[in-house]
Amino acid sequence: MTSQPDMPECDRIAKVLARAGVCSRRDAEKLIEAGRVAVNGTILTTPAFKVPDGALITVDGRAVKEPEPARLWRYHKPSGLVTTHRDEKGRPTVFERLPSTMPRVVSIGRLDLNSEGLLLLTNDGELARKLELPAQGWVRRYRVRLFGKVSQEELDTLKNGVTIDGVKYGPIEAKLERSKGVYGWAMVSLKEGKNREVKRVMEHLGLKVARLIRVSYGPFHLGQLKPYQVDEIPMKVVREQLGLKRPQRREKAA
Repeated sequence: MTSQPDMPECDRIAKVLARAGVCSRRDAEKLIEAGRVAVNGTILTTPAFKVPDGALITVDGRAVKEPEPARLWRYHKPSGLVTTHRDEKGRPTVFERLPSTMPRVVSIGRLDLNSEGLLLLTNDGELARKLELPAQGWVRRYRVRLFGKVSQEELDTLKNGVTIDGVKYGPIEAKLERSKGVYGWAMVSLKEGKNREVKRVMEHLGLKVARLIRVSYGPFHLGQLKPYQVDEIPMKVVREQLGLKRPQRREKAA
């Protein structure tokens, strides 16, 4: 009788779904809790389930394809789109406006409805999870148009971080590029990227963000991309810069 492979060699279902580009790990857990995921015909009740090689995975009765090789894109998000696959308010989404030739992708982090600029997209949910973690140490840079009287001295108070309404924000570097009257432009750099972080810290200083454009995310830059434009980043470049291993494809059972 042949022995079965050790369980640690099998990936948990949430990770497999993320690798296949179905959704993020967190969203995969929600699908499982809702009873929408099955393996070999058996509906799962826990995201801790480890998937054996060659298993048939279905979501809402539809088979999940084997993960494609990981890919990464730069996208110039315009203002007016929400970074979600479905919006309960019926607003247009980033994913609805992507070229029809694009595979299903997820975003690495998000940009607010009225924010613009660089948004990284990938067909690999596991890669997205790795690259958006604060532990990755990637710096996000934004060009910010501010409304209100602003000085470099005030912006320098953000260097050591700030706590607003019980939420602690890490160190933020803000450099005033120019100002005229009650308007100014600043380059803002941070690592955490919490929800609406730039807008909240600026409001804390009595300033209003009139425009926010993300110009870089880690080693990747918006460059000359025009709104709605997409540009694929060679994975060789990503692996070389970040030391990532080539994603392994799951082998089908004989």
